[in-house]
Amino acid sequence: MKKTAAFLTLGCKVNTYETEAMRGMFEAAGYEIVDFKELADVYVINTCTVTNIADRKSRQMLHQAKKRNPKAIIAAVGCYVQAAEQELLADSAVDIVVGNNKKSDIVTMVERFYMSKHKEELVTDINRENEYEELHVITTMEKTRAFIKIQDGCNRFCSYCIIPYVRGRVRSRGMDDILSEITSLTKKGYKEFVLTGIHISSYGTDFTEFIHEKDGNEDIDDDKTRIPLAQLILLISQIPGIERIRLGSLEPGIITEDFVNAVSGVEQFCPHFHLSLQSGSDTVLKRMNRKYTAREYFDKVELLKKFFEQPAFTTDVIVGFPGETHEEFEETLDFVKKIGFSQIHVFKYSKRAGTKAANMSGQISEEIKGIRSNKLITIANKMSKEYKSSFMGKIEKILIEEDLMIDGRTYQVGHNERYLKMAINCDENLSNQIVNAKVTSYLKDDILLCEITH
Repeated sequence: MKKTAAFLTLGCKVNTYETEAMRGMFEAAGYEIVDFKELADVYVINTCTVTNIADRKSRQMLHQAKKRNPKAIIAAVGCYVQAAEQELLADSAVDIVVGNNKKSDIVTMVERFYMSKHKEELVTDINRENEYEELHVITTMEKTRAFIKIQDGCNRFCSYCIIPYVRGRVRSRGMDDILSEITSLTKKGYKEFVLTGIHISSYGTDFTEFIHEKDGNEDIDDDKTRIPLAQLILLISQIPGIERIRLGSLEPGIITEDFVNAVSGVEQFCPHFHLSLQSGSDTVLKRMNRKYTAREYFDKVELLKKFFEQPAFTTDVIVGFPGETHEEFEETLDFVKKIGFSQIHVFKYSKRAGTKAANMSGQISEEIKGIRSNKLITIANKMSKEYKSSFMGKIEKILIEEDLMIDGRTYQVGHNERYLKMAINCDENLSNQIVNAKVTSYLKDDILLCEITH
């Protein structure tokens, strides 16, 4: 009888990719994969440590798995492991502790535990790691879109962020390896690829041929002829079967005339830009160590508008950062209105032990953070509705991803190139196909209803 393994991903899309890779390793080793809520012989929890709440969730899921099957092997892997190694080694509910850049050893460690019954540990000093850990996905849980990890680590050290300490420095994946994986997935029917990483704007800056004589903490800007991320996008676009190329979160610094000119010429490139903002106040940005001003951010948006029609801008904003005054918060409100985002992810600042911001004076009360968050969310929802409404009557290309039952009727739902959710009512099964459809109305607040055009 096959041994069974179950997986749980906490946190970001990079973790999702890594979990898919580990799942593939267990399948190749002969394990049967079951749902995390089922009884399994092995539970692998890919943890997150971006906030104290994420730490608590990671601990809860590890203990929940052990409670579900006390005889199971419980493996904690990833970011929380890097931040709380000693705590996990002392935790009787956890059998295997694997840090970042060592996930490729997970199956070997499980098999070794079966033999020894002794706690297994593999956690290195991530800040000394300089090689990208090669992981590969064979299939993903999604059937139409695949997330492709292209780099790991971050050199930015924003004052509120723990990630550089648990993911280490920038390490880029070789282009040939990326192209090989994407080629394999296109042959299995995947049409859209999302390039993801911890800081994809830094992709390739650690390659010998691209190293500049400049501070590693500065934004990428002046390699006029060879921008690694742009080169990668151009190479991916040449793979047969590629319909869409989408980018994960970007830093404003990579948006230069050369970069935008290069990617705007790629037919499959999606004009959907998640440009991390965090605050629209220059004084708050400086305390955050974000290395750009609101004016510079605005100029990047204007540059993208020159090259793309109706580009979608999404972002993250933190409210209640230490010392944030009423005036600074109002600056952020004014700035987001000026940009006109299609979506804003609003976060109330959460103190994270081990970061500079955790020790800053002027910590904001939860009550004030809540008021500011609600105010920004209201504005964000209004902007999102305005952006969606601008597509009324237009013909859009929709990649059909799933069926949804809404008000007793089944719709086929997917996204357009700007990542707006759209639905059609059609008897023909159009799963994993790109269809042209005219936007007619709202099906729900977050879904546009469309009619197929011929």
